[in-house]
Amino acid sequence: EIIEYGRPFHYGLEAGSKPELLTIMAIHQDDEALIICNGYKDEEYVETALLASKMGRTVVLVVEKPSEIDHIHKVAVRLGIKPSLGIRARLSSRGAGRWEQSGGDFSKFGLSAAEMVDAVNKLKAWGEIDTLNLLHFHLGSQISAIKSVKNALREAGRLFVEMYKMGAKSLSYLDVGGGLGVDYDGSQTNFSSSMNYTVQEYANDVVFAIKEICDADQVPHPNIVSESGRAIAAHHSVLVVNVLGVTEFNTHVPAALQKPAPPLVTNMWETYQSVGAKNLLEAYHDAVEYKDQVLQLFNLGHLSLEHRVLCENLFWAICEKVLMMVRNRDHVPEELEGLEKALSDTYFCNFSMFQSVPDAWAVDQLFPICPIHRLNEEPTRRATLADITCDSDGKIDSFIDLRDVKHVLELHPKTDGQDYYLGIFLVGAYQEILGDLHNLFGDTNTVHVQLSPEGDYDVKEVVAGDTVSEVLAFVDYSPSDLLGRLRNSVEQALRKKLMTIEESRTLINRFRQGMIGYTYLDRE
Repeated sequence: EIIEYGRPFHYGLEAGSKPELLTIMAIHQDDEALIICNGYKDEEYVETALLASKMGRTVVLVVEKPSEIDHIHKVAVRLGIKPSLGIRARLSSRGAGRWEQSGGDFSKFGLSAAEMVDAVNKLKAWGEIDTLNLLHFHLGSQISAIKSVKNALREAGRLFVEMYKMGAKSLSYLDVGGGLGVDYDGSQTNFSSSMNYTVQEYANDVVFAIKEICDADQVPHPNIVSESGRAIAAHHSVLVVNVLGVTEFNTHVPAALQKPAPPLVTNMWETYQSVGAKNLLEAYHDAVEYKDQVLQLFNLGHLSLEHRVLCENLFWAICEKVLMMVRNRDHVPEELEGLEKALSDTYFCNFSMFQSVPDAWAVDQLFPICPIHRLNEEPTRRATLADITCDSDGKIDSFIDLRDVKHVLELHPKTDGQDYYLGIFLVGAYQEILGDLHNLFGDTNTVHVQLSPEGDYDVKEVVAGDTVSEVLAFVDYSPSDLLGRLRNSVEQALRKKLMTIEESRTLINRFRQGMIGYTYLDRE
């Protein structure tokens, strides 16, 4: 769809590997659109790219490391095909945000200034300087501060002008790479999950900086190319998850303290009774101290389990009182900031964090999350989200907020017998392709929805998610072999009279149905 929409603008594609290049060759039919070949390249990769150019495609092989220029030259001479080359510059300027290490003097890819001079001189010596058509740089993904872009553009612009002056008169493209951010948290700041600029400001700065530098040295303006994959793809996808169950945080405090009670229990009870706006911090400190003493006495055998449970319930009831008093205050003492999360519910959702939103786990990426129905009701619960993997890391406990990151999400109480759905938004960039098969949870069901000219929507396609047998095949298990092993075990159980024939049939049928079923939990 993106290719079709961009066809009038000759929208190009970037290939970072051989599989991507093979895919692009087959689906991209626009001879005027660029195919930018990045990444490390073996001989087969280079041959494929050069032969694709013979079909009329505009293919640019970007030199990512010094040895590649010799490698490409050797293959091109052997095939008798004139290449179109680009050079990736390793700028000293760095990006801003979580991926700023992708740029700078020690970045993984690109040629230093000295290596770029050597590359230009090699092409001149071979009489092939006219094959150098593009200069490329990349600061890293999700650049949060526009100042970093401005600095990089000045350096890249100067490199472009100097290479042109050295004789690279065929330089006609300046590829500013990726990095155009997505404002995941809506704050419009230089926070790592946001960006302190608009798309229009980014475009203005790119065009102005390059024009100014080229005009100063009377160098022809290049065609400007960007590889803004995140900004293009992030908005197209939302993950919808259903809530399977809720672990609510509830405290049970008796109406009166049953006496006699140990002194420590009495102290905790009196603290619970006396906590108020004027002494809330003192009461919290006392409660924390008493809770520590409770555990010590219990471990030494001087406190019964019933009294331990009562003290813990009183402690959390005190915390609830304190939280209610400080929740709407402008200033909350630092030691009380964790109460909201500590007293939150856990909503168990039918998804795998590692499959569907791996960046939330791997790099603490924030995604907008909210209910997608019951929006006319006030959400009265505070919760964190847990997935259905067995991994304790499979939880989301950081959420976007107006000024900062919050650690609970406002949700509605789950009603028995009624579905409750949440949407995790802006997951269209990288998440699905980075997702793994932790606990053998596969791809989710996918629905392709398109807006109609009348403002309505059409369901274009429904793509079923992975079945259990498909996921098992990914990890080299044969469903038929597993069924055979199960049959042997069932037959042994029948001989030992551990199960009935009817039970064995039910188990075999359940196994077969499970193999062709969805990896996630089905609705009953």
